[in-house]
Amino acid sequence: MEPNQENRAPHTDFSQELYRKYARGGIRMAGLRARSYFFFKKYSWIVVVESTYFIKRLFDILVSAILMIALAPLFLVTALAIFVENPGPIFYNQVRVGKWGRTFTMAKFRSMVVGADKMKDELLDQDESGGVIFKMKHDPRVTRVGRIIRKLSIDELPQLWNVFKGDMSLVGPRPPVPREVAEYEYSDRRRLDAIPGITCIWQVSGRSDINFEGQVKLDVRYIENQSFWGDIKLLFKTIPAVLFGKGAY
Repeated sequence: MEPNQENRAPHTDFSQELYRKYARGGIRMAGLRARSYFFFKKYSWIVVVESTYFIKRLFDILVSAILMIALAPLFLVTALAIFVENPGPIFYNQVRVGKWGRTFTMAKFRSMVVGADKMKDELLDQDESGGVIFKMKHDPRVTRVGRIIRKLSIDELPQLWNVFKGDMSLVGPRPPVPREVAEYEYSDRRRLDAIPGITCIWQVSGRSDINFEGQVKLDVRYIENQSFWGDIKLLFKTIPAVLFGKGAY
């Protein structure tokens, strides 16, 4: 063995050990950076989503409260007109299906004669929607006052109370009745992935003139692209849709 080979071996072993030590340290640091990046992205997304929900909920509470106070005279006149034409309950309360299948009671001004639900089975063969939902342009159960408040969407205004409570939002897919949900295909249930609302895309794009399949597509498009500013735009689009009454019956 050469003399200098004995002197070089310990130094070489030390260098290799030092290299392995730093390599292990580098791997640990790389793993730590990767985990930190993952958790940063994960919780940053959670913060963004939750803050968006918070802003939407706060907006719903403030606007629904203001509108209920401002529209109180209209509520009173509507209630009086409903009772004078067809004495009975002023409000029509109906079980609806909300986000992820949760049911709640939704309020509307009564636009039909008393006992209209019992008459529905006799009219099923005259359904004009061509899908899961039941719609008739000239439904004999609708009163004269009912046609007016439906045309102007006044019948939907009591749902501001549902918005205030948190059952609904100002903007979101319209809540279906359990009977309709029971007939949904698997793909149709995607419209239940958001809190239901008073107005939505198809409400400002033709309302009842749009068939069920078209409504589902528009609801899913809203859910996949919803944003606070998008909701504001839909609310502004609702105003002319209500005034012109297109597709309302």
